[in-house]
Amino acid sequence: MDSPRLVIRAATATDAVQVADIYNHFILTSVITFEEEPVASREMARRIVDIQSNGLPWLVAARGEQILGFAYANKWKTRAAYRFSTEVTVYVREGLSRSGIGSQLYAELFSALKSAGVHAVIGGVALPNEASVRLHEKFGFRKVAHFSEVGFKFNRWIDVAYWQLNL
Repeated sequence: MDSPRLVIRAATATDAVQVADIYNHFILTSVITFEEEPVASREMARRIVDIQSNGLPWLVAARGEQILGFAYANKWKTRAAYRFSTEVTVYVREGLSRSGIGSQLYAELFSALKSAGVHAVIGGVALPNEASVRLHEKFGFRKVAHFSEVGFKFNRWIDVAYWQLNL
């Protein structure tokens, strides 16, 4: 029997348990997020609702009932003049990197952002992270900033660079 096809759709609060599960893995095992404590599913549900209530997309990639990844856009800054700029994030369930799920999520996310009138899309990357750099550059992002030793996690300093795409 064939497995269900991958569907990219808007996240719902009921997805929060699986979204938190995906994200918490990276909190506990990597420096790609600077959060240091796991996020409860209730908090993740709140984050999903907050993003969407600001008119921005939070998408999930699902195969049947299983969430395999998520991507969302958030305000770049809160000042009014930044209203056409967003920061984007994508996470794929551990073990599914290089599966194309991140690319599919980003393609849908950028389409939704363009339709919403977003002009500038910014992606922050904790370095080193070749997979994330490749993903952003695949979509035409260009590196625009590099901050040295601005994060501290797992007893080491971490650089962060920013990539930008104008839609």
